[in-house]
Amino acid sequence: MNAHELRVFPPAPPLRGHLPFGDPAGAPDRIEVTSRWFERGGRPWIPITGEIHYSRIPRERWSEVLGQARAGGLDSVATYVFWAAHEPEPGRFDWSGNLDLRAFIELAAAHGLDVIVRLGPWGHGEYRYGGFPEWLAERDDLRTRTDDPAYLELVRPLYAQIIAQLKGLTHAEGGPVIGAQADNELYDRPDHLATLRGIAEESGLRVPMWTATGWGGAQVPATLLPLYSAYAEGFWEDETTEWPAFAPFHFRYSEVRDDLTVGADLREALDGIATESAEPLEHDDRTPFATCELGGGMHVAYHRRPLVSSADVANLALAKIGSGSAWQGYYMYAGGTQRTGAQGTQQESHATGYPNDVPQLTYDFHAPIGEHGQIRPHHHYLRRQHLWLREEGHRIATMASTVGGGSDDPDELRWAVRSDGRSGYLFTTTYQPPKRPLAAQSGVQFTVRFDDGEVTVPTAPIDLPAGVSAAWPLRYPLTADLELRSATAQLLTRLDDLVVLAATDGVPVEIVLGDGTVVDLPAAPGPDCVIDLDGVRLLVLDDASANRLYRLPFAGRDRLILADAPVHLDDGDLIVRPATEHAAIAFLPAPTALEAEGGRLEADAGDGPWATWTLTAAHAGAIPVPVERPGPATAPEPRRGGPMGRLSAPTDYTGAATVHIEVPDFGDADRALLRLDWTGDTGRAYIGDAFVSDHFWHGRNWDIDLTPYRDTVARHGVRLELLPWRRAAGVWVDQSVRAIEDGIAIKSAAIIRVGTIRLNAPTSEVP
Repeated sequence: MNAHELRVFPPAPPLRGHLPFGDPAGAPDRIEVTSRWFERGGRPWIPITGEIHYSRIPRERWSEVLGQARAGGLDSVATYVFWAAHEPEPGRFDWSGNLDLRAFIELAAAHGLDVIVRLGPWGHGEYRYGGFPEWLAERDDLRTRTDDPAYLELVRPLYAQIIAQLKGLTHAEGGPVIGAQADNELYDRPDHLATLRGIAEESGLRVPMWTATGWGGAQVPATLLPLYSAYAEGFWEDETTEWPAFAPFHFRYSEVRDDLTVGADLREALDGIATESAEPLEHDDRTPFATCELGGGMHVAYHRRPLVSSADVANLALAKIGSGSAWQGYYMYAGGTQRTGAQGTQQESHATGYPNDVPQLTYDFHAPIGEHGQIRPHHHYLRRQHLWLREEGHRIATMASTVGGGSDDPDELRWAVRSDGRSGYLFTTTYQPPKRPLAAQSGVQFTVRFDDGEVTVPTAPIDLPAGVSAAWPLRYPLTADLELRSATAQLLTRLDDLVVLAATDGVPVEIVLGDGTVVDLPAAPGPDCVIDLDGVRLLVLDDASANRLYRLPFAGRDRLILADAPVHLDDGDLIVRPATEHAAIAFLPAPTALEAEGGRLEADAGDGPWATWTLTAAHAGAIPVPVERPGPATAPEPRRGGPMGRLSAPTDYTGAATVHIEVPDFGDADRALLRLDWTGDTGRAYIGDAFVSDHFWHGRNWDIDLTPYRDTVARHGVRLELLPWRRAAGVWVDQSVRAIEDGIAIKSAAIIRVGTIRLNAPTSEVP
């Protein structure tokens, strides 16, 4: 039998008033930072933040992306201010178009999102020169990222310009800006980081949270809060590395926050700091465990092209909650496109002294929201966690994590308990990425001992399948008089008298009340599995339905929504974006009336608790496109470059195969993507004379957004320039796709049409 026991104790009260953060006493909606958690309006709070770069997304798509982020459960977004984009010439600042930081923040607020502004001056973000303007990078008389007076004289007007954009938008002024980050990934100059906060405050910026990136053993001054990272893979690793040494750690439970190897190549190449010289932060009793870069996916470089999955992202994020995270921050949450300036495309490259060549245009990052608005599975997987944190974050924040099994032994069951001493959540996982999978665990049972009793879950041992993670409630209060002693299902949310739980595939659901009564399920987990108890109902969803669940305020009140297509709110209406002709949507409770614009709406008959409609979008769905077989192609000889001598991306396309694709009329689709299932090395796409997309093949489809070129693409189609794969070149790709043959192949091409249906309730009501 695989039995485990753990004693948990009430955590010590946090330190207060010892950190230079937070709002003054008496401030409206006061934000405070204790040694263990964050508080807002006197209530413990776990912020949920996603990185979205306004300058890399067309302005006309900001609202959609922010709406999807809010629907995904974020309460805040973080964004880089890239100096090069805003001051391309000394003294000439540009805040227009999709550089309008103020408009982006105002729109975020309209969607109910707060904002953390990553001020720079150096940002990285795979931007050319880390976001330094060309004219600054070319100066050899400056010691950048130091307190060199000449450098600071250039920083001050930049900060003054940024802060002028934020006037009236800070939290103290009733606005959404709750935090600011000074510089990025600066490891050994705490005095300079402190100086940057001082300059920002001299320019008038007052925010409750001041942060700095803390990974890599960074020396962070006391005036900034260190935030940490966790990635499942890294494009910055060498092509000879099968799986980065840092990655397995992040799928275990641990109080250790730091990661010495994230971005270590850049540290060594640009700053001359060897990884071995930094000391990891084992635990810090003075600051909460906070993150700003949980990998929402992963970028690719020419020499190394990781394949991070949606399951990787979701399981890593849940492991951090089980480890005690008090702030979930994702990088990236929405992908974008690299900017193009006077010097050409603005990506980091060997030509600008970086260790890695990355794509010239795409910055998709395989994020939950893709470069062109694609909604990925981890948008849904993470939303489940965010619904839970929204409901229970005030309790979870105060709970300390105690690790029961968190070693690197792949045969040991990994588990932890996050508890306040009387109740809590039991976390367990058999998940690790497929390149190093963990085995199933048989006969699993846990006993958690509290001060006033113990809970054994499940009541009889069960088998945990491989590849799952869970967070099971212990002693969860259902009503003032009724307790959920334990459940082998995860809490999602609570609406009125309805508590929503989610089953895990392969794990039998057991629900035990406080008196030890085991509750029988009336049906298999699913939308109709409702258990009526005294004063409360339990809805136990199956895994697939849980991934379709939203909770949004619509038609006068919060409602649960099960949707086949991504949904978000816009000015009170519910926006549905189907990529198929038909999609189902269900509400609980149902609005008394529903109307649709942009599609047809038909109510479905049913006797369950949900009211369901079928939506029809005439201009949504895939259209297969014939594509010619690529002709012969010759790859240029491999080159190496950059400070670490890594493989360089080819720039010579004279030997590329050219493929022309005629694009059929995609009608009134809101968005149209050309999706290519192909193999090769690298590719470029042109519409007319415009270079519109590029792709380093790594095992995923290549999506090209045709929407901005609707008229041009009808006349010219799409021209592809493709270079062949050559295994002998030494490029690293994931083992799951490593067996491809040399050459180029296009397996299929299709136009993916995405529609927009706007749902509104003619009258608002609270049934």
